[in-house]
Amino acid sequence: MGGAGARRGFPLGLALALASSAFIGASFVLKKKGLLRLARRGRARPGHGGHAYLREWLWWAGLLCMGVGEAANFAAYAFAPATLVTPLGALSVLVSAVLSSVFLSEQLNVHGKVGCMLSILGSTVMVIHAPQEEEVSSLESMAEKLKDPGFIVFAVCVLVSSLLLIFVAGPRYGRSNVLVYVLVCSAIGSLSVSCVKGLGIALKELFAGKPVLKEPLGWVLLLCLVVCISVQINYLNKALDIFNTSVVTPVYYVLFTTAVMTCSAILFKEWQHMVLDNVVGTISGFLTIVCGIFLLHAFRDVAFAPDLLPLFLQPRRAELHAAWRSGDRHRACQHRPLLPAEDKGEEEDEEEEDV
Repeated sequence: MGGAGARRGFPLGLALALASSAFIGASFVLKKKGLLRLARRGRARPGHGGHAYLREWLWWAGLLCMGVGEAANFAAYAFAPATLVTPLGALSVLVSAVLSSVFLSEQLNVHGKVGCMLSILGSTVMVIHAPQEEEVSSLESMAEKLKDPGFIVFAVCVLVSSLLLIFVAGPRYGRSNVLVYVLVCSAIGSLSVSCVKGLGIALKELFAGKPVLKEPLGWVLLLCLVVCISVQINYLNKALDIFNTSVVTPVYYVLFTTAVMTCSAILFKEWQHMVLDNVVGTISGFLTIVCGIFLLHAFRDVAFAPDLLPLFLQPRRAELHAAWRSGDRHRACQHRPLLPAEDKGEEEDEEEEDV
């Protein structure tokens, strides 16, 4: 019965995850649009300590979209596996890039368009092959999963490695290596997603009329979630302050999603009943999304000139090639002039001047 209920909730979880990406992607564009309007009016920008954006309705619309998107993402974890919900978060980057090119006149080059198509393709593959059966449907089963020795070892490794990165590697390599702070965010983020999953299940039981508020596990998960998110925000902001956004974003997505998928495989056993082709399909879809996000961000500011295309794809070369094919189709190679007509005329004029 639990598996059947989980399969019925899978489409709802998928729809919530997709809606979350759409709202979050649109929120970035609305906020940016509002800030640009303030800049045109000559108001002080947030980077210079100004707070005029609080009187801009577009900025508030973006904040509202962000809230709706995060709420939909939170609810999606209660109905769909984390292995599916987390990678689909990459679609918010795609939505933001497409809407920015339409409403903010930001150029989306060839690399970005290919990256968008790869992200859509990878997301489709993941949806087809992702696990659809939930192993956790109540707080009681969640408590049993948290006592699993495999998850305890994983959680201890995450905490120890995060502490080493923060207190040992951070002071030495934090400002020169992007992986230090991003690894902290990703490792702690895998635990925060587990907390979100448990709280989503608790809310679902609360709406069903069960006395969830009396259960200490729900409050422990809430406390852990607040701590994990605080650590994530702190070290993600440090990484963004030191390194370029186009570098931090794809690296963070890859490491964070990999950590979440590993944690889900250990804690929720989401991969336990998957056949080999679904495992390969899920991993292939994830790697396709990674390639798409990399192309979308890494080459965002690279100008793509027509000269970089192969010769047969360059417009000017194609026109010359078509003219050559139509004009000289019936002539043998040995009877064709070595120089174009204009160059040949210029050469004859030079010979007459020499004489």
